[in-house]
Amino acid sequence: MKRFVITTLVTLSLFFVGFSETNHTYAATNYRVKASAIAQKYVGVPYRWGGSSPSGFDCSGLVYYSFKKAGKTLPRTAGEMYRRGTTVSKRNLRVGDLVFFHTTSKCASHVGIYIGANKFVHSSSKGVRIDSMSNPYWSKVYHGSKRM
Repeated sequence: MKRFVITTLVTLSLFFVGFSETNHTYAATNYRVKASAIAQKYVGVPYRWGGSSPSGFDCSGLVYYSFKKAGKTLPRTAGEMYRRGTTVSKRNLRVGDLVFFHTTSKCASHVGIYIGANKFVHSSSKGVRIDSMSNPYWSKVYHGSKRM
């Protein structure tokens, strides 16, 4: 009887640990997907250096704003964001992962949010827009990806 009780308790413990991990993973996925959707609502908003509001965004301002609205606070600059999170290969990107580019230096100086189908949303000199990861320019300056 004692062995049965111990086995049952261990089994239930493992079940609940697995269940809580599943919820944690779902919650993380949920805020990334939300951030992606939020950023896409702002396509067409003009670029503004240092901007982090719907009146104008720079690249990291768009990412910062979108994730904050989705419930996750990130650092404010592309470089600081790149130093966080888990590295993800290009072929394993998921909606809401951050994609980084070295546009002004050899470091991560530009950031966008992966939206699926090999596309990302970002703010550049042309404002908030969606571009393909296969675009010759973005392919050439691709720096890496992170999952926050």
